[in-house]
Amino acid sequence: MTVEIKQPFFVFNPKSYLYGEELLRLAQRADELAAKYPECTVLVTVPFADISAVKQATEKIVVTAQHIDGIRPGRGIGHVLPESVYHAGARAVFLNHAERPLTLAGLAQAMKRAKELGMKTIVCADSIDEARAVAILGADIILCEPTELIGTGQTSGSDYIEETNQAIKEINPDILVMQAAGISSGEDVYRTIKLGADGTGCTSGITNAASPADMLTEMVEAVVQAYKERGK
Repeated sequence: MTVEIKQPFFVFNPKSYLYGEELLRLAQRADELAAKYPECTVLVTVPFADISAVKQATEKIVVTAQHIDGIRPGRGIGHVLPESVYHAGARAVFLNHAERPLTLAGLAQAMKRAKELGMKTIVCADSIDEARAVAILGADIILCEPTELIGTGQTSGSDYIEETNQAIKEINPDILVMQAAGISSGEDVYRTIKLGADGTGCTSGITNAASPADMLTEMVEAVVQAYKERGK
């Protein structure tokens, strides 16, 4: 079954900070927020070993794999088989993150396999030129995130956000644009959505917060509020 990702959306990407019961509790909180605010799609990226448990414990979030390899069932020990994460419950996948980069050929093949299974693709791009290339490849969501800003608490400038949004929409207006560099507070989320992003997301701003559940809540509510105000 193919999921729908609508704007606005929020991605909680715990990377390898969380696993097991702690991850499950936050995923369930994200699920509660997705139910409370159905106008906002909430995605949670999940380490491979936890995908099945998170899927079984939630109903409203889009469970998202952190990577897949562009392989088919057969040989390939140690690789991430798309069918495997799909079977476990993932319906979207991150690709080409700065911490798991792909060659252009590898990215194209992984995107092809995801599309064959009906999985949504969230593809990372470091620059405006890279964003254009990923748009031509046909990503569902493009995460525009300068590598040097990841985890710094420094967000992308308004010029970068507006230029990447425009460059992508000129190629394909149906592609959703995610801006998430340096997001660390509800204020950052609000500003990013108001500047025109379709969605945003966060990792360490949530996992390192005094109360990750409260910060997750604050950020999702900021997405909803900013998008509502933007539409007026």
